[in-house]
Amino acid sequence: MKLYQTLESQLKKEPNYVSDNGELKKWVVLNKAQNFDEELIGLLLDNSDLKQKFFIEIKSTLIFNQNLFIQFLEQKNYLNDSYTQFKNKIGLSIDGKYLKQRNEVALVWPFKDCILEGGQSREEDKREEIFFNETLAQDEITELLDPKVLTNAKLFDKDGEKDFIQFNRNEKGTITDNLIIKGNNLLALHSLKKEFAGKVKLIYIDPPYNTGNDGFKYNDNFNHSTWLTFMRNRLQEAFSLLSEKGAIYVHIDHHQLGYLNILLDEVFGKNNKVQIIALKTASPAGFKTVNPGPIDVTEYILFYTKNKSKFEFKKGYVPVSYNSNYNLYLDRDENVSKWKFTPLKEKVINDAGFANLAEAKKKYGDLWNSIIKVMIEDFAYKNSSNVVSIRDPHKPTEKLKELMAKSKNEERVIEYEREDGSKMHLYKGGALAFYSNKMQELDGKMEVTELLTDFWNHISWAGIANEGGVKLKNGKKPEKLIKQIIELTTNENDIVLDYHLGSGTTCAVAHKMNRQYIGIEQLNYGENDSVVRLKNVINSDKTGISKSVNWQGGGSFIYLELKKYNQTFIEKIEEAENSESLLQIWEEMKSKSFLNYNVDIQKQEQHIEDFKLLNLNEQKQHLCELLNKNQLYVNLSSLNDENFECTKEEKKVTKDFYQIKN
Repeated sequence: MKLYQTLESQLKKEPNYVSDNGELKKWVVLNKAQNFDEELIGLLLDNSDLKQKFFIEIKSTLIFNQNLFIQFLEQKNYLNDSYTQFKNKIGLSIDGKYLKQRNEVALVWPFKDCILEGGQSREEDKREEIFFNETLAQDEITELLDPKVLTNAKLFDKDGEKDFIQFNRNEKGTITDNLIIKGNNLLALHSLKKEFAGKVKLIYIDPPYNTGNDGFKYNDNFNHSTWLTFMRNRLQEAFSLLSEKGAIYVHIDHHQLGYLNILLDEVFGKNNKVQIIALKTASPAGFKTVNPGPIDVTEYILFYTKNKSKFEFKKGYVPVSYNSNYNLYLDRDENVSKWKFTPLKEKVINDAGFANLAEAKKKYGDLWNSIIKVMIEDFAYKNSSNVVSIRDPHKPTEKLKELMAKSKNEERVIEYEREDGSKMHLYKGGALAFYSNKMQELDGKMEVTELLTDFWNHISWAGIANEGGVKLKNGKKPEKLIKQIIELTTNENDIVLDYHLGSGTTCAVAHKMNRQYIGIEQLNYGENDSVVRLKNVINSDKTGISKSVNWQGGGSFIYLELKKYNQTFIEKIEEAENSESLLQIWEEMKSKSFLNYNVDIQKQEQHIEDFKLLNLNEQKQHLCELLNKNQLYVNLSSLNDENFECTKEEKKVTKDFYQIKN
């Protein structure tokens, strides 16, 4: 018993291992041990008794005996923990081994849309973590990921909410309706495969960053491998949904950038990586200035294609300010050799009515530098076809080099015709570049532009809080950002998917840009939900990109849910406020839920008084562990099973979605 006490005392020296009520966070310790965490191993080495027990010396090197340590933690008397002792009494083991000791397949569900994290339904919920990272056999995972029955189908258009009638399909039989799906995103992705595999043009996701500072109470900064398993499960399905000409953009910050890069290389292939886009998301001001070191104002987007050789790349343009290299005004003539040039500054001063520079400076005094800058920029914009600079041409031919050399000694412009028939004008040893060639129409307005690079600092993140008429703490992205991505990757009517939908920015922008979209989200954001936002879009939302795309409202979307079964019990358990409510839920579970095959109901009843002695969180965790996780939602194969009580309406929408004829 002394060793248990020693271990508990030593582990509690690390604040991150201790809950607010002073209890040891045993799931954190196990998590650290399974990943040979340096901090944990160092803590154990600091105590001579623990060092002797859990380390083996091989050729003067100490080796951490991971298996022994984990087995010790999972023994019946683990740290005198009442919950662990209770679990062993009621039989949550298989062949004498505890679930985590069995060599089975682990499917990780650790975050905000994770059904095994306790069914958190609101971003602002804060609680001591109740974490379910359960181990499933491969056949159980297969059943878990089967397509699901759909329920609560509704159509939303300009006339409001309507009953679902049927899906619209194109000549190839593919659904053309916009879809919003509520339910676990991994299960929803699997349910989409039969209908949309190989048909999605663009996937944009803004997943949880695993920083510990997100709006959701994650399990104490999950280790990288756990987070990456969570991501990998979903990215593999995303890959299968993308078309051969499709692309995925994954939004992340610097904490997981390197790990995610490697994961995407694995899933999509190194050859299909396009670039890492750096985003300037803030200015070095306000609360950020108190942070130690360089101020963090950057996030990143990892850009991959399904098949780079088939992806159709588009050029993007961004607005820029006046380029002072365009400093000559060209007075054109039909005869190119008679073209005349005037320094742009001189031309602007003369056109403003001043005899010379001295007269202009005298009038404006100290304001002159600011005024002339504005005057030149305005003049260049309005007279762009006559404003030029002299540049070195790209990869000049030998003939062109000869003409350029000749032009150095001449006062006239020499015209040169390229092989493609286009003309180049040579002057003073260089080629004329016209300011008008930098002009592009952006968002309905002619702008001075340059080509888009992998550093995006042209999108403002200020004032986006109310875009779409909804709010989202710690995670909302500007509509203009999503517009930029959609323009680079898609054409009208292409399918856009976001399976970490949040408040619905991706779908709102896709709707305004006439793209078909699929959005998946489990959480209910209430008045800030994606459904609310898209209803606003249909009703002529004026925020975000609406002005730039001349959005007038209209369109529709279909709302669907994955039909819950055991998930309903998990949500009831989470909402329970006392033991009495949990006991009532247990009575309902015995008759209506699907329990794990290794649950001994008789032993549960025999030790019900021990159950009552557990604290509320332990009681909740225990009841959730009793549930069969591959029956959280109703599988398509159970559509006609009377045990699941699928309604006529549910059968109708489900058969229509999966194109089942009988």
